[in-house]
Amino acid sequence: MRKSAFAATAAFVFSTVIAASSSASADVNIYRGGSRWAVLEDDGDVYINGSRVGQIESDGDVYINGSRVGQVESDGDLYRGGSRIGQIESDGDLYLNGSRAGQIESDGDIYVRGSRWGSANNCCSGYASLRRLAAVLVFFDGGAFH
Repeated sequence: MRKSAFAATAAFVFSTVIAASSSASADVNIYRGGSRWAVLEDDGDVYINGSRVGQIESDGDVYINGSRVGQVESDGDLYRGGSRIGQIESDGDLYLNGSRAGQIESDGDIYVRGSRWGSANNCCSGYASLRRLAAVLVFFDGGAFH
């Protein structure tokens, strides 16, 4: 009886450790020009060049320095200050102000207006992760995706 209780406890602890380590590796590292530019943590925190600059909440609200600046909706529509500014489609095409601005490929390669801008790892396995990555690019880049 004791052996089976010990085995069950050991199995639970092992599975908990594995689950914790796999969730920590769910952070998305975004590279530009060969260097890590940004990190989108699993909890939605956004770090640019090592400093926390904002958050993308699970409902799609985007905050920069504590202020709500926009939203990425579940259908991919992007809003800034209440106005629709674009959309990220399920195939990775990113449209801003009515024009195709870029592409996020399933392998994480990121293109802006036809040129390779950078890449992201641990992303793009589903539409939710694609939307969050698009939100980082649109709201935190400061230039290329405007």
